[in-house]
Amino acid sequence: MIIHLRDVTKVYKVGVESIRALDGIDLQVDKGEYAAVMGHSGSGKSTLMNIIGCLDRPTAGTYELDGQLTTEMSGGDLARVRNERIGFVFQSFELMPRMTALKNVEMPLVYSASGWYGRHKRARQALERVGLSDRAHHRPSQLSGGQRQRVAIARALICDPSILLADEPTGNLDSKTSAEILALFDAIHKDGQTILMVTHEADVAAHAKRIIRMKDGRVYSDLPIEKDEVSRLARAAAASGPARPEDACVSSAGGLE
Repeated sequence: MIIHLRDVTKVYKVGVESIRALDGIDLQVDKGEYAAVMGHSGSGKSTLMNIIGCLDRPTAGTYELDGQLTTEMSGGDLARVRNERIGFVFQSFELMPRMTALKNVEMPLVYSASGWYGRHKRARQALERVGLSDRAHHRPSQLSGGQRQRVAIARALICDPSILLADEPTGNLDSKTSAEILALFDAIHKDGQTILMVTHEADVAAHAKRIIRMKDGRVYSDLPIEKDEVSRLARAAAASGPARPEDACVSSAGGLE
């Protein structure tokens, strides 16, 4: 298995008050899985993703990534894990505006112990994988939203990560571009990549094979896609035909919810 959380709790101190963001989470994700984490704002899904992404530590409990106990790692070791074992895709792309697409994709290799040599070739291959080899020397401002997200996906994949973490990856995109990005995630998953995606949209989650639903810091439902009723309805609605233009919703909010 890639991810194994045991009784993970996260408590934040706000003045004299303690806020329990996660309350005894047990979760396993196997190699090659494609899972979606869903929940309303305040459900704990963002805190969960921050811990899985080694951006934060749990207050209690243990987290193993690829058999390594991250909860006992130093800050330097966690930084290496984030760089080499986890690929991040954010809603707001998080690209360096003054760098070309090629340079953005190369960035994780600059900090990788084994990735410095041959980085140009590997970055070009990553851009080709997401269909952007002809945009290698364009800056983010010269790219569409969908193209920027493709660059971000290429960057996330450049170090061949154990897991790809995607935070609302279609949140800033129109419906047509969202469908193209989700088709790309489907293709990446078919190549064997483990994917964990945060989303509040049922039609986006319907592309996953497993739905993990959170509420009040706990997992209250963890089902294969075929048994998740809300996702089944979303898939049925998508199969009935394209959404009307007025149904499209493009969010301008950034970051984790």
